[in-house]
Amino acid sequence: MPKTPTAKTPDLTGSASPRSAGEGKKLANYLCFAIYSANLAFGRAYKPLLDKLGLTYTQYIALVALSEEDDQTVRALGERLFLESNTLTPMLKKLESIGYLNRQRDSADERQVRVSLTPAGRQLVETDPGAMLVEATGLGENFPAAQKTVARIRDNLLRATQVEPGAGEQAIS
Repeated sequence: MPKTPTAKTPDLTGSASPRSAGEGKKLANYLCFAIYSANLAFGRAYKPLLDKLGLTYTQYIALVALSEEDDQTVRALGERLFLESNTLTPMLKKLESIGYLNRQRDSADERQVRVSLTPAGRQLVETDPGAMLVEATGLGENFPAAQKTVARIRDNLLRATQVEPGAGEQAIS
């Protein structure tokens, strides 16, 4: 009997992945699941490190984002972290209560709240509690390329799923 040739079939991400004709859909072949499960693995790896500091991963990345660009509005920080205001505000209040950041109304626009790191918050980020996880990925010098690839996938998916202005609107006669 002749061997079944390998076929290229699209997975949920739209990219082609080699599968033999009889293999069918397998979870291991889905890029979206590989990224999802890698995210869970990162969470498990960060948890003991951040538990020692009394932080969640989301709190930690908010501090990192503020260390890159201090004195941001809550809205800008939320957009950068892909978080809604109703998730972000309580988290920022908690970080303020433990002394890692300050929140204050924007003097030019009272509707806006600006957020900035305290010296304690900046010092915490500078200790880089997750640095050892770069090595734990096993990617070595390929780590920056992998990070850029995943970021590019995210950005492409966000662009592909944006609703164009006017899409779905019905004409008024």
